[in-house]
Amino acid sequence: MDANALAVRAVFFDVGETLIDESTEYGSWADWLGVPRHTFSAMFGAVIARGEDYREVFQHFRPGFDLEAERQRRYEAGLGEFFNGRDLYPDVRSCLAELKRRGFLVGIAGNQTARAGTLIRELHLTADLIATSDDWGAAKPSLAFFDKLVAAAGFDRHDILYVGDRVDNDVLPAHGGGLRTAWLRRGPWGFVHESHPDLDVVDLRLVSLDSLPDLIDVAA
Repeated sequence: MDANALAVRAVFFDVGETLIDESTEYGSWADWLGVPRHTFSAMFGAVIARGEDYREVFQHFRPGFDLEAERQRRYEAGLGEFFNGRDLYPDVRSCLAELKRRGFLVGIAGNQTARAGTLIRELHLTADLIATSDDWGAAKPSLAFFDKLVAAAGFDRHDILYVGDRVDNDVLPAHGGGLRTAWLRRGPWGFVHESHPDLDVVDLRLVSLDSLPDLIDVAA
């Protein structure tokens, strides 16, 4: 065991911009709203840079926008949310497989719809447990989400590492819930949060998932 490695028993991953490149899905929303994709992306970046909820993006283009109702409308139009293996970041499969090979429990848990949970399972990733906020009836950043995660993992909180790209929605609440944390500089939040004042709470900082297996050891 490397004396400098973080000792944990389970590793859980956020989904959006940690495992899945969400460019396709946000591009689909731009198309649905009838705005150019680059315009949607620019407003998206502005909203998260201001620390606002990403859902405010939709209100800028269509005041009163109801995300859940529009998701249902998209689904009924045959344009429901969709991703597949092409949307996986290239370091995901190898990282999860290597963690499993080394003896960690590998989990995937994020703020996702039940439909997205089905799509994640169809990716056939090397994961022992896959759950969404819809499955658990609790969403990040609530402590209830991480309580559900801990119960599902079956380990003590300090033996679980949570990996995510967002400081506000991933690593801060996971840290507050007693888990170990790894922040991944990836996607819009990853780069915006690079100078976040609370980033010092994380146990690990990553620029890709390739390095993760060598930074942790299985706790005794």
